[in-house]
Amino acid sequence: MNWSRPYTERIDSRNLQEILEYAHGKGSTDIHLIVDSKPVIRVHKSLEDIEDAEMITPEISKILADSCMSESHKKILEEAGEVDFSFSVGDFGRYRANIFRQKGNYSIALRAIPVDIPNFDNLKLPPAIRSFANKHMGLVLVTGATGSGKSTTLASLLDIINQERRAHIITIEDPIEYVHVHKKCRVNQREIGGDTKSFATALRASLREDPDIILVGEMRDPETIATALTAAETGHLVFSTLHTIGAAKTIDRIIDSFPTGQQNQVRSQLATVLNGVVSQQLIPKMDGTGITAACEVMIANGAIRNLIRENKPHQINSIIQTSHDTGMQSMDYHLSQLVQQGMISKEAALERAQDEQSLSNLLMPRW
Repeated sequence: MNWSRPYTERIDSRNLQEILEYAHGKGSTDIHLIVDSKPVIRVHKSLEDIEDAEMITPEISKILADSCMSESHKKILEEAGEVDFSFSVGDFGRYRANIFRQKGNYSIALRAIPVDIPNFDNLKLPPAIRSFANKHMGLVLVTGATGSGKSTTLASLLDIINQERRAHIITIEDPIEYVHVHKKCRVNQREIGGDTKSFATALRASLREDPDIILVGEMRDPETIATALTAAETGHLVFSTLHTIGAAKTIDRIIDSFPTGQQNQVRSQLATVLNGVVSQQLIPKMDGTGITAACEVMIANGAIRNLIRENKPHQINSIIQTSHDTGMQSMDYHLSQLVQQGMISKEAALERAQDEQSLSNLLMPRW
């Protein structure tokens, strides 16, 4: 592959590898291939066209889709109208793909997955998050919107365990993103669709596969949540994600997934097994050189466990705000720190604040 291709040279829109090479050179996180549009890449959260490429026609979109799908993927796409999978391009890179039909044509969304698992320290995350890798049982949740870095944070924590402990790790993902090699741990990675039918099925089976650590890519349904809680309760360390922002909302989402008659039992289980919740957002740096993470960190202590049992999750934020000495921090506190460090602009912080007035107060000069 020609890594020295000048950006002024025309990109062949029929050649997926050329598009991926160009996007990689620009530091892109996502690529969108849509009919009646030039290829589009996302750089530092902003979309931009690949100007030196031709418009994608229906014929080109099919060529691009076929070039990265297996026969089984094509069958799923034909039957369901969309398909998720991941693929590698030699040593060049790994991508998470979603191909779907729209207006009778194919559209393709690709997410670049770094080949190397990021070192935790290089991610500049709050040090308290690292402590979750030292746990031997219980549930750790990393939450946030799509594209907020949840998978990267979890991969870095698993890599710490892989380097420091002799254990058996099972991951259940849709699709597999970061590929873990055996270090001190032995790692089995299962992909929904290819290796197993569903998160719930694979998670139930994992309990008979002698795991020490289980990563569940996403807790999508009550059955998966219930099995994850049981796994954590029976002596396993379970990591998972939810598309929520904030510990309180995360706990509400879990409880509300169940019928009213089951909620007290789930509340009790969750209060017992929860180690902590990390909520993330990715924000463009003020100097334009990339993105940085803003995090809320909740570590389950006695007071928080009692609030969960008593169905008072709305009071959790108060505990977080008054427990900085134990490693907890609110999202607004971390946003204020990033502004004061010159990492992000005040405007960017306010756009992502949980409570604008609270953040404004934190940003006021202290005399």
